[in-house]
Amino acid sequence: MLDKFVIDTNVAISANGINTHASIACQLACIELLENCNKLHIAIDKAGLIMEEYTKHLSHAGQPGVGDMYFKYLHDNQHAENKIHTVNITPLDDVSRGFDELPRNTLDPSDRKFLATAVVAQAIIANATDSDWFEQNELLETLNVELKQLCPEHSCK
Repeated sequence: MLDKFVIDTNVAISANGINTHASIACQLACIELLENCNKLHIAIDKAGLIMEEYTKHLSHAGQPGVGDMYFKYLHDNQHAENKIHTVNITPLDDVSRGFDELPRNTLDPSDRKFLATAVVAQAIIANATDSDWFEQNELLETLNVELKQLCPEHSCK
């Protein structure tokens, strides 16, 4: 079985190299992952919460950066089930969980959609600069979700 990825927004932002504190090495790691997005199996939620967040930070035009190119690819191919896997996640009013697929947690509420999607899709979360993922290692282990830290110098405290 091929690995599926849930790509945190910070990966695409870092790949764009604009408005980021990511080092050049980190930006290059993100670019390397996203340049090959057409060879990856990517998981997103059917409700569009991940795409909605991407829309706030990335350009549908697919330029000027690699993060924007990834977003355009994802937008244009989100219904191509052979590469883009869409899964149902269930938002809850319970602020201690956020989604039915998650136990009580202290993860940043804006990151919960990525985690719920990874749980359902059995996907790896790709992260560049967000230390929350490192801090929530126990939660990830409990949910059997793997984390790919592209930039440990920025994402691990």
